[in-house]
Amino acid sequence: MTSEANIPPSRWSVWLSACRPRTLPTSVAPVLVGTAVAARSHHFVAAAAALCLGFALLVQIGTNLANDYFDFLKGADTPGRVGPRRAVASGLVHPEVMRRAMLGVFAAAFTLGLGLLPWGGPWMLAVGVASIICGIAYTGGPYPLAYHGLGDVFVFLFFGLVAVGTTAFVQMGHLSALAVVAGVPMGLLSSNILLVNNYRDYETDLAARKRTLVVRLGRGFALGQFATCHALALAVPAALAAAGLGLPCLLPLLLAPLSVAHVRRLARERAPAEQIRLLGDTAKFIALYAILFGAGILAQPPSVE
Repeated sequence: MTSEANIPPSRWSVWLSACRPRTLPTSVAPVLVGTAVAARSHHFVAAAAALCLGFALLVQIGTNLANDYFDFLKGADTPGRVGPRRAVASGLVHPEVMRRAMLGVFAAAFTLGLGLLPWGGPWMLAVGVASIICGIAYTGGPYPLAYHGLGDVFVFLFFGLVAVGTTAFVQMGHLSALAVVAGVPMGLLSSNILLVNNYRDYETDLAARKRTLVVRLGRGFALGQFATCHALALAVPAALAAAGLGLPCLLPLLLAPLSVAHVRRLARERAPAEQIRLLGDTAKFIALYAILFGAGILAQPPSVE
């Protein structure tokens, strides 16, 4: 009798797993916050916001597929890896098929991003091309960012400042100071998702010479970075409230106990299963933060920024 564990996964489940759905809140959250910034000043444009969301999701999925492909080529994904099964490394998807899928998703992202030109002008072309190039260069190319400890910087910039700022810009017609500040906590919390992933993969990344920040500076530093990103993300709403944006900006502080719990979990747990759960919970945290932060921004008096 064939056990359920021996039944090969369906093609649909293989590709869904390759897209890494646990991490996709990283794309949705900054678009939500950027849209809240625009809506606060009566500049909400549903079509532009939807295009930003679609572009962000496609770029992240393309980056995830590129990571699956290039990490296999570079030997970072091995049978000894403790995280979720990777499609190419496990033999479920041929490398060339993954490469074509990656390029197809990035092509779709570029095509969709062209729809933002009427709102954002030629700047959108530059942002779109830069996002896609960095998505490939994250683990591919002659100087892969993730292999030189620059993955955290890439995530902070593109899933924080760029994503929030661009979403607000295409709807408002200009980049406001609030949009820039609001991008900071989104970038910090997005980088925490990457950090938890790299924290779990420390041993295999070290063996593959994938010099993430965790590998370069150690797990102790990574824990401090994780806690600092949480603290700064919660400090930004407090600073905005102190600057006169009103008490609703403090809504994300309701997550402070959960933030402390996540830091303690990262410090305490070494079991791969628990670290995988923490990765998913870290993604849920940024989603909750974005909802509360966006609601707090929208609750402010009307602005004409």
